[in-house]
Amino acid sequence: MTMQELKIAIIGAGFMAKAHSMAYATMPMFFWPAPAQPVRELLIDVNEESAADAAARYGWNRSGTDWRAAIEDPSIDVIDIATPNHLHAEIAIAALQAGKHVISEKPLARGAEEAKAVYEAAQASDRTTMVAFNYRRTPAITYAKKLIDEGRIGKILNFRGTYLQDWSASPDSPLSWRFRKDIAGSGALGDIGTHVVDIARYLVGEISAVSAQARTWIPERPVPSGTVDKLGAGGDANAPKETVDVDDEVMTMLRFDNEAIGSIEATRNGWGRNNFLTFEIHGTEGSITFDYEKRDQLQVIFASDDPAERGLRTIYTGPAHPNGEALWPIPALGIGYGETKIIEAHDLFHAIVNGTPASPDFADGYQIEKVADAILESSDSGQWVTVEGLQ
Repeated sequence: MTMQELKIAIIGAGFMAKAHSMAYATMPMFFWPAPAQPVRELLIDVNEESAADAAARYGWNRSGTDWRAAIEDPSIDVIDIATPNHLHAEIAIAALQAGKHVISEKPLARGAEEAKAVYEAAQASDRTTMVAFNYRRTPAITYAKKLIDEGRIGKILNFRGTYLQDWSASPDSPLSWRFRKDIAGSGALGDIGTHVVDIARYLVGEISAVSAQARTWIPERPVPSGTVDKLGAGGDANAPKETVDVDDEVMTMLRFDNEAIGSIEATRNGWGRNNFLTFEIHGTEGSITFDYEKRDQLQVIFASDDPAERGLRTIYTGPAHPNGEALWPIPALGIGYGETKIIEAHDLFHAIVNGTPASPDFADGYQIEKVADAILESSDSGQWVTVEGLQ
């Protein structure tokens, strides 16, 4: 069948380029007919060798080193930003002004001031924007949203979220760009904590105030020998060390606009925790819990359950759940990180083709940066900080 083609230029050739490339290649295999045929047209990276190697490996038609040329290329429909954080805002604004649709890896920017400029560029454009908070597209989380919207757990009272990893728990882990404020903006907060902020907003509502603590546990790290970000791998304890100027861990209490309360904890120093993204939500009529390391499962309890059988029970996601018809035919056959990116790609192209809003978009990305800035401000001041809504 004939399908509209949309040509993509991806900026960056690292881990996220691999994930996005796989999603573009396989999305029509899962969602058929697909809203559009993604064409992996142009891959941009910092030097010709790495760009050409990644383009060949990930199935892109062309490669280059100039992201501005990619934006100015009239054949390109979509710009995919998969760079370190310090380039997100500049590329996104230029792409929107050039009339391109834009998907950016999270966080949208290094802070709210920078994110505001991206948001304003999006508001002045009629192009589709999306921030790649892919975890919300895990079918169990999407189903949790459905249960909440249907009122199954009543009025939400509490949200408790965590994102715990251990890849930087060793002081010998190299000084990735993720430990440099000028590039990353913040540490565990921006890298993984914002995923939990996105889920909290998606499931519960807007966050109105925070009271937080942020800590840097390892003040300096070995300088890496290469340019490739390998997260915690490849460190040399004898290499020269430089200062870490971002947070290793953050904990914050939350107030929501709807009077719910909550908390978020994020760390990359939690030995034994690989990708421990969790939430627990209590409502007046029930509770929902989720653990990404068991991502095919959602645990629920409803106040209407038979008292003799009351207790959290496990729902295994499959064909009966959101996007289940596009994934695998047996509940709990298993999905992974890649499937969340496939769903994300589908939702992006559906929004582009149909002219409907994508979610989360750059307005969401800006609001999440306002929450993140408030968390750091609260940690510095020791006070509750109000989170202003979009003006």
